[in-house]
Amino acid sequence: MKALYIFPHPDDESFGPGGCMYKQSREGNDIYLLTLTKGGATKIRFDLGMTVDEMGNIREKEMQCVAHTLGLKGLTVLDLPDSGLKHMDPRIIEEAVRSEIKKIRPDVIVTYAVHGISGFHDHLVTHAVVKRVFAELKSEGNAPARLCFFTIDKDSAEKQTHFRLSHSTDEEIVIKEKLEPGDLAKGKEALDCYVTYRDVIKKAGISDQLPDPVCFEVFDEKHEIILNSIFQNLNNNK
Repeated sequence: MKALYIFPHPDDESFGPGGCMYKQSREGNDIYLLTLTKGGATKIRFDLGMTVDEMGNIREKEMQCVAHTLGLKGLTVLDLPDSGLKHMDPRIIEEAVRSEIKKIRPDVIVTYAVHGISGFHDHLVTHAVVKRVFAELKSEGNAPARLCFFTIDKDSAEKQTHFRLSHSTDEEIVIKEKLEPGDLAKGKEALDCYVTYRDVIKKAGISDQLPDPVCFEVFDEKHEIILNSIFQNLNNNK
């Protein structure tokens, strides 16, 4: 099976489902990551005395480390404006997403839930764009089998005190992927790839708060049970 994760920034995958991505790869699936920006507008660039472009190039290199650590089959990093997706013609972003989906032909797409967890507008735009592209592909008969939304539950949201996070309800969460200790260790190792963010990661205690199980909503599907994988019962949905 193939899964394509789509996030706006470097570190979105490692702050969230990185350990799960490694688990899925370890289990023999091809896991791809599309990141829409290089994340160069982060405020950390001021501490490092870097321009947006310089910071973005460093973060892109850090993502190569993440791709290796998580065993990703492929990584694509675009250079759309960090913190500026809301100012773009959404059709431009949609076309970039559509192009990557057509290239990878994944069985499952994963992006942020509608609240974006952090509420950052780049997260919200990414959710809307990916859902729009999926809906259009479905109407054309060319959509992947499933669209998942990475999210967190109430307990995970309340554990994080450094950032204010949003969560999904128990009713909205359809998938809970349980990780092995080695999967969590790889998730933490991927976080370590972001050398420029180590102070933030340490201060927020993110390494000790990585989600397990990893939770997902599912778009336009009804299930009577909680699924244990983004790939479970996938053939029944094709």
